[in-house]
Amino acid sequence: MIENAPKIRIAAEMRRPSQAQLDALRDVPTGFVVDALGGGNTMDYRIKPVIAEQSVICGVAITCDAGPADNLAVFASLEHLQPGDVIVAATAGHTGCAVTGDLLLGMARNCGASGFVTDGCVRDIPGIRGVGLPCFALGVTPNTPAKEGPGTVGFPVVCAGAAVRTGDIVIGDQDGVVVVPFERIDEVIVRLEKVRAAEAELEAKVKAGLRVPPFMQR
Repeated sequence: MIENAPKIRIAAEMRRPSQAQLDALRDVPTGFVVDALGGGNTMDYRIKPVIAEQSVICGVAITCDAGPADNLAVFASLEHLQPGDVIVAATAGHTGCAVTGDLLLGMARNCGASGFVTDGCVRDIPGIRGVGLPCFALGVTPNTPAKEGPGTVGFPVVCAGAAVRTGDIVIGDQDGVVVVPFERIDEVIVRLEKVRAAEAELEAKVKAGLRVPPFMQR
C-alpha cells in the first residue's frame, strides 16, 4: 500500500547568517545593495509595500512554497521562525485570491517575524496596518485561499522572478525587494563601502551644481 505523501515538506536543515552579517546590511537602501551585487537579484518591480509607512525590511529569509490559491505552507512556516526573520511566500504569481491576511500576519509577528514578502496577493488592509508587520505583495484582493496544501517550507523558491533560499538576506524598501544570496553576504558587505563612498561623492557634486556626470565629460 502506498501511503499518501505529506501535505507539507519541511527542509531538514535551515542555514542562517550571523547577526553581525545581518546588522551590516540593516538600513541600507536597496539600490546600494543592488549595486554591491553588481546588478540584479531583485524581485519584480510590482512587488511593493502594502502599507506605505511600513516599507522597510531586512531579515533572514524563511521560504515557503504555498502554490496557487493555498496558504497551508505559510502557516507551517510559523513554527520555524526566529526573531527578525522574513517569510518569503511563493504562489507562482497567483492573483485569484490572497495568500495571507491580517490574522496570519499577526501570528507571524508574534513568532518574531520582521516582514512578509509574496509574489501573490494579500487582504485585510486595515488589519495589516494595525499589525504593523511590513508586508510586500503583488496586489490586494478579498478572496480567500484554501488550506489544503501541498507545499514546502525551507526549500529554494522562485518569488517574483528572484531565486530565494532560506538563509538568504531579504531587504526591502519603497523601491522594491532585493535578495542577498547566503554565499555573497560578506562580499556585498565589503563592496558596500565603495558604493557608499561613490554615492556620497557624486551627491556632493550634484548639490554643488554638477550638470553632466564625469563619465560623460570630454
